[in-house]
This record gives sequence, structure tokens and C-alpha cells, in this order.
Amino acid sequence: MGDQVLVRDTGFGADDWQGGFVALADGFAANAPGLEMTPADDAAALSGHLDRVEIIRIGFPGFADGRGFTLARQLRALGYKGRLRAFGHVLADQYAMARRAGFDEVEISADLAARQPEDQWQARANWRDHDYQARLRG
Repeated sequence: MGDQVLVRDTGFGADDWQGGFVALADGFAANAPGLEMTPADDAAALSGHLDRVEIIRIGFPGFADGRGFTLARQLRALGYKGRLRAFGHVLADQYAMARRAGFDEVEISADLAARQPEDQWQARANWRDHDYQARLRG
């Protein structure tokens, strides 16, 4: 993952996770603390196992594929308290939505970070203040 940049509310940073990731199906056998899920995976498969998973990385195969947001929301609803990371095709414009869905961070390529610099992501870091419900409340 060498050319990757993590985006958090505080800005860009290096990846601090050293444990690696295994696919959801393989993770149970390996008792892995880091799982990687696809949008097609079932969040309910982790029910009863969430307390031993430190980080879950959810892939976004395309910019228009929002299933990862739904999966993150389902994991949080099931009680997952660990780190949730989005990766793949996620744009700065989607950062606020990712945070509202339950993601803690977004992993982007260095190329995307160059095209969409930190200030574009930071402009959406106040995601709690600028969601549609906050605007309706006035």
C-alpha cells in the first residue's frame, strides 16, 4: 500500500495500520484483526465477531457505487466500534457522505491526492455542520 494516503478530518496522513487485511471469508479462519470487505459482502456475517476486529476496509469499485456507504452504516448499526476505512474510487466530494455513513478515514492513491489536494478534502471535514438536516434546522 506504499503510494496510499489516508484522509481524516485532520487532513492527509500516512497509513499507520501495520496488521494487513484479509478478505472477510478468510478472516474468520485466520482470526485476523484487519478485514477487507467488498460492497457485496453481508455485514450480518460479522455479527458476534465485531469485538475482535480492529479495522475493516471497505472497497469502492467505482465512483457511482454507493453500496460501501450502506455496508458501513450496517456495520455501525450492528455495534461495530473499530476503525472503518473506505478505499478505492472515493472522491473528495464524497468525503462528508463517507463520514456520515460511519467511516473514520478514506484511503486514496497518491495520484488522487495530487489531483484533489488536501484542502479539497478539508473543505468537507466539517461534515456534521453541513449535512442537509443541519441546513433544514437553520
